[in-house]
Amino acid sequence: MRLHKKIFKRLILLFMTFWLSGCAHFTKNNLIEEISPITFLSISKGDKGKLKISTILPPLSKEKKIVMSQEVSLLKEGVQKYNLNFYQEIKSGQMRMLVISEELGKDGIMSIINVLLTDPDISLRIYLVIVKGNFEEYLESQLDKDENFDYSFYRMLKHYEEKNQGELTVVNLHEFKNLLYTPYSDPFLPVFKIQEDGVSYEGTALFQDDKLVETISSLDDRIFQLINNDHYLEVLPIPKFEVVLGHVRSKIIVDIDSSYSTMTYTVNIDTRIEEYRGEKQLFDPKELENMKKNIETHLEKQTHELVKKMQELKVDPLQLGVQTKRPFSKPMEEKKWIEMFEKMDIKIKYIINIDSLTDANSKRQNL
Repeated sequence: MRLHKKIFKRLILLFMTFWLSGCAHFTKNNLIEEISPITFLSISKGDKGKLKISTILPPLSKEKKIVMSQEVSLLKEGVQKYNLNFYQEIKSGQMRMLVISEELGKDGIMSIINVLLTDPDISLRIYLVIVKGNFEEYLESQLDKDENFDYSFYRMLKHYEEKNQGELTVVNLHEFKNLLYTPYSDPFLPVFKIQEDGVSYEGTALFQDDKLVETISSLDDRIFQLINNDHYLEVLPIPKFEVVLGHVRSKIIVDIDSSYSTMTYTVNIDTRIEEYRGEKQLFDPKELENMKKNIETHLEKQTHELVKKMQELKVDPLQLGVQTKRPFSKPMEEKKWIEMFEKMDIKIKYIINIDSLTDANSKRQNL
């Protein structure tokens, strides 16, 4: 009897598989001559609570390109309107980036993320980006200068993702979704600023759930890359001491006491000095040791201020709450963790190992 039930369940599963995969009432048009696969979408706030959706069409052909914008109430409605105003059917299967305005990010992007996640044509590998300024106007100005600006932007993000250099934040849809829906974590995205001479990297946007609450930049952003995102920086300039550290690698140790009142955050760093313009004689081991201690103290202060800011904002992009998990005990509720994290005493400690300086030129043979 149990065997018959198993066979019956398998037949039902097989029937459902065929029905869902091959028995759709409508077939999709995928003729290359009749479709226009978009490579990115830009979304900003429109009038009266609407969304303004923009892209470049046609994205792949040699025809003259134009920026097309629509104001809609729903994201899918925008794609429908594109189809009614363009001679080719818009397809999202080749979309590589979603560019979101800073203002929209502050309002919350949960509904947008959910639409992307439920669209089978959209890859989870698409990059998510926050922009400061009017991205649509910038696109208009770039069409005569660089028609492939969107592709160049995508290639830059892909380069830094693959090289893992920690120079800037790169986040795709899959990663953002995990940070958004996983306990003890808050999402973050890269921020780019529109300027007259181009688009420049601004820093990292911190989110509380799906709402942008703060953008960190300069040294704060580089510390964030080092302690959370990539744990590696090709260069770390410290202007206060006129020094540049290179090939900076970090290992993090987090310890929370049993009462959850104090957290000790230890950052172990291996690095070397790439450039120095001060007056210390760093070839002297004592001078180098003094410089190392000065850098440790400086980074401890900066990192403490950064974590303090996260406590005030009630965000946990570092996923510190994971450290509260204990074997054979019920996980702490995320809301309770944030309340404890907000009041927690944070102690930051840096242990830096700097390679001894040598005169590289002295090793070269005179030719």
